[in-house]
Amino acid sequence: MDITEAPKKQDKGKKKRTKKPKKGSADPQENGAGSAVEKTEAEKVDGSPGDAAFPPTFSVSEIKNKQRRHLMFMKFKQEKRKQKMQLKKKKKKEREALGDKAPPKEVPKTIENQRVYDETMVDPEDEEVAFDEGTDEFSAYFNRLTNPKVLITTSDRPRGRTVRFCEQLATVVPDSHVYYRRGLALKRVIPQCVARGFTYLMVINEDRKVPNGMVLCHLPDGPTAHFKISSVRLRKELKRRGKDPTEHSPEVILNNFGTRLGHSIGRLFAALFPHDPHFVGRQVATFHNQRDFIFFRYHRYIFKNEKRVGIQELGPRFTLKLRSLQKGTFDSKFGEYEWVLKRHEMDACRRKFHL
Repeated sequence: MDITEAPKKQDKGKKKRTKKPKKGSADPQENGAGSAVEKTEAEKVDGSPGDAAFPPTFSVSEIKNKQRRHLMFMKFKQEKRKQKMQLKKKKKKEREALGDKAPPKEVPKTIENQRVYDETMVDPEDEEVAFDEGTDEFSAYFNRLTNPKVLITTSDRPRGRTVRFCEQLATVVPDSHVYYRRGLALKRVIPQCVARGFTYLMVINEDRKVPNGMVLCHLPDGPTAHFKISSVRLRKELKRRGKDPTEHSPEVILNNFGTRLGHSIGRLFAALFPHDPHFVGRQVATFHNQRDFIFFRYHRYIFKNEKRVGIQELGPRFTLKLRSLQKGTFDSKFGEYEWVLKRHEMDACRRKFHL
């Protein structure tokens, strides 16, 4: 073997090295890709991209981490509140600068003032309504021919909270008497009430030791209303309550019972109380209808001076929701119903109310 051939074999075993391109003479496509990579890396380090923090379709709900999601949501609410306050201050300054020439304030949109028009709204001057009021079941009370007398009872085997609720209702409604049910059916109770001169039968139902329903039956000819009770607060559960109510007959306030159905329910509540309130007692029973929920409050008002008046809540407080209105006295099998709540049909529109 010749000595001159050995280095040739060694050259064959070595790998060829690729030449690196110079900085100035690189491919334009490779340069563009490299610059994009450098930009994204720089954005990761800084934490602040060029245009926006999140993509335009980003939602806070897409964040998987619960704590991070809550933090981002709170920041979003704070920014929104700041913008709202700034806009409010700006409008206030403009109104002060314009003075009397300032445009009138915009009326805020609420569910109440956006209510769907109801054809059964009562006109006080309507002759048909006046005729119906003169011939309905409550005409004897409003003509001062009868005085209210109320029997309050419960469902079978009532618990302590329901019993205390009935006892406190008896202090709100004058001339009311609480009786134990003793397992009697309402069809047997009603004739006994009529024979003893009662004009109302009030039944408080309970579920899981909590009052959840009320049947209010006007005697002797009806009608009978069934309500759902919620948000019951007894006197001891109220903060800053006044002393226990006295035996004076309270004043009655009925708010927002505008339709024919609401008018009937309002007259049903009004006939619970005596005709002439005792203004010396300064006690007020309020039935406030809002979005078909009837809120009951019992207050005492106090004259602080000639211009200022304070109120004390006496309790109890609760909320009613009408489920049905039946003609005549209570009859769950063969009774004729004037109105029944069908939730999926009637409550489909949030701006339509029935009372």
